[in-house]
Amino acid sequence: MSGISVREAVPADAPALVDIVLMAGEGLPERAWAGMAEPGESPREVGLRRASREAGAFSFRNARLALREGAVVGGVIGYPLPDEPVPIGPDFPREFVALQELENLAPGTWYLNIVGVYDTARGQGIGSALLAHAEGVARRRGLSAVSLIVLSSNPGAERLYRRTGFQERARRRMRVPGWSHDGAEAILMLKPV
Repeated sequence: MSGISVREAVPADAPALVDIVLMAGEGLPERAWAGMAEPGESPREVGLRRASREAGAFSFRNARLALREGAVVGGVIGYPLPDEPVPIGPDFPREFVALQELENLAPGTWYLNIVGVYDTARGQGIGSALLAHAEGVARRRGLSAVSLIVLSSNPGAERLYRRTGFQERARRRMRVPGWSHDGAEAILMLKPV
């Protein structure tokens, strides 16, 4: 993992953050952002607006970027999950119900919402470096574990997480008609720190 550094994101990193979310989000961010778009605004523009904001789950404040030779090669968006489950009412976006059910099973953990590495940088230890950095953040914040959700349709990422010590805790079937991964299983994985 030599030559890899990890730093906190800044507002100017919004384009890289959107790239990372789009490559790691399995198509769900585009669906969500399209529904949030103002007239004439593209899903990417929604992502840029959200990544640049000071607060919210998808904010530069929750992001760390991996760099090699000064270039962004990947990133992670993480934050602590609440101690109490988030209610899933009838108005909750259905494409995110399975994911929220799993998040509710990992209260008080440092949750990695997104872990992404550019295709040209995969297999070079960057994902492992980002995960190790996240473990350090969780420890410094006094949390006992790091959690994440991976889709069964992404076996490469699942192998990385298992190899780095994450263990499966629960699964939920994704039900998102018209989505390329409809029917895949979302897998909650945790690693004590």
